[in-house]
Amino acid sequence: MLKLSDKHLQVIEYEKISKNEINNKYFKELEDIAQTTQILAYSKKGVLKSQNYVGIIQTKSGFVLEILPKISVNNDYEESKKILIEMIKTLKNHPFRKLSTANLRTEKMLLLEIFISFFLNELDKLIKKGIKRDYISWLDNQKFLKGKLLINEHIKRNFIHKERFFVEYDEYTGDILENRVIKSTLKKLNKLSKSFENQKRIRKFLFVFESVGEIKSLGELKKIHIDRSKKYYENIIEICKIFLDNKSYTPYKGGSVSFAVLFDMNKLFESFVGGCFKKFSKGVKLQHKKFHLFDVEKKYGLIPDMVFENKIFDTKWKIIKSLEDVSGSDFYQMFAYAKKYDSKEVTLIYPKVYDTEEKELGFEEEYKLKVVFFDLRKCKKEISRILNERG
Repeated sequence: MLKLSDKHLQVIEYEKISKNEINNKYFKELEDIAQTTQILAYSKKGVLKSQNYVGIIQTKSGFVLEILPKISVNNDYEESKKILIEMIKTLKNHPFRKLSTANLRTEKMLLLEIFISFFLNELDKLIKKGIKRDYISWLDNQKFLKGKLLINEHIKRNFIHKERFFVEYDEYTGDILENRVIKSTLKKLNKLSKSFENQKRIRKFLFVFESVGEIKSLGELKKIHIDRSKKYYENIIEICKIFLDNKSYTPYKGGSVSFAVLFDMNKLFESFVGGCFKKFSKGVKLQHKKFHLFDVEKKYGLIPDMVFENKIFDTKWKIIKSLEDVSGSDFYQMFAYAKKYDSKEVTLIYPKVYDTEEKELGFEEEYKLKVVFFDLRKCKKEISRILNERG
């Protein structure tokens, strides 16, 4: 556990958070999260631990908890943060997949500030392409005639005020829904960010969007329609939804959370290892959807993470100290894959944290199961090792 300040705590997944080590008010907020979500859990009374989810949580009081993935026995916070960023970049449909830290000194940045900086970089690119404007139709009771006079409404409203005109007119303006969403995001990030550099850039962009209003409710996010002319807005709007609507990889409820960007480690690990397979081997198929457990009714689809030359590979984000920690359900699943795909070799891939011995087991005489451990810091080397060690 790394205490960055009284209101900012950084932990590695599964690391314990003791009541005695942080402010009682903040711990009670974390307890509320533990009682209403799967992000935190009790290790024992007065001690919480993070599990299976990584990212950022900010409570109503302003307390920030950063959770990083466990990648080694010796918890290296900077290395875990670096690996997390690389994992996020492999998520196929996530707006942070383009996350770039090329010009950032990430070792000195909090995870939240890295995400904010990425948003600002994407916004800078959008502004250089040009802020979208559109014709907006307005109804207004004005002192001069403009556009189309609405006779019935004009008579009803201006029977006494002869100097006014109730009109409908179109105005070419940048005050459109998409820009209001961006403006609202900038206003929220201006309160969230503690980085001088990010705050400076946010104020600069707020000046650019000075003539644009803000959204009145999160319900307006559902009204956004990205047509061809606004295609370059698509990614920035998705990032805005994450910051405004807390749209992340896990739902949560409870009154203690004010903001969160969270990722399911099972999905991250699967995406990262799959990305490594695609990058460093040819012919691999990801999320292969060919068979069902019951073929006639087409029920319970069997979807292994990777298929390569009829060899099956499936990832599981579980910290394994010994083979006894491997659950029977994992073995049953691999047996089903072997049978349905008639694959003579199937491989379970877990993250490498401890120096756990890798094992080759036999389902039946002709089927082999391998249990291997993937070092997240050595993507290319691990793919080569796993593929070259196949029987």
